Amino acid sequence: MKNLQTDRIDPKLWRSLRNGVGRAIGDFGLINDGDRLCIGLSGGKDSLTMLLLLHDLQQRAPIRYELLPVTIDAGFEQFDTAAIRGFVEQLGLELIVEQTDHAGLITSKLRPGSSYCSFCARLKRGALYGAARRLGCNLLALGHHRDDFIETLLMNQFFIGTLKAMSPKMLCDSGDITVIRPLVYLAEDDIASALHQTGMAAVRCSCPVADADHQRQRMKRLLKELEQEIPQIKNSLLAALGNVQPRHLLERHLTKEGTQCA
Repeated sequence: MKNLQTDRIDPKLWRSLRNGVGRAIGDFGLINDGDRLCIGLSGGKDSLTMLLLLHDLQQRAPIRYELLPVTIDAGFEQFDTAAIRGFVEQLGLELIVEQTDHAGLITSKLRPGSSYCSFCARLKRGALYGAARRLGCNLLALGHHRDDFIETLLMNQFFIGTLKAMSPKMLCDSGDITVIRPLVYLAEDDIASALHQTGMAAVRCSCPVADADHQRQRMKRLLKELEQEIPQIKNSLLAALGNVQPRHLLERHLTKEGTQCA
């Protein structure tokens, strides 16, 4: 840990982040004794900080679990796996790099009008599942944080017409791997601040449309604007995801039997 200079992170901030991950693990039963975690390590600020936090908690936990960091190399030029490997090795871990030709596949198979980022994300998720199975992992940890949950909720409502976001713990369709999101309670700004203080820079994916998710960027701007008037709006929206009142929604299969008046 010293090599990564986590001692340079403001102790109050680091304690808050660590407590947030610990609370998520406890609230949703994310990690149990003997689990093997495939850590989806993109090189971005979220996944790097997630690995730091899970490694820190691993040293303190009353249970034993294994961390296996996996990076998907999609074939984009200048993607710096060496920097990610150096980060991982300073924790005493070994980075597994999955070489793919996702870049070429996206170029040849992407349908006109379809989302480049969504297609790429699906391919990466499939590669992570494959790596997790080969490594004998029962958990796949992804670095989605509080803001990702909220932005996804709004995007689904605004653009698709569904009331859903993400789950902190979800069994995949094949039933052999559970996806966990330990950063669900953590704010994006706090994650960015912590990683910056370590002196480690995030590694860009180097894809040709990086940061081009216009809908998500629009949600970020909207939330930032609303925060000026409603400082707790993000915490309130996250709380709403865990405080669902089905009787007051329009889902027909929930209401076809009728509801009792309160």
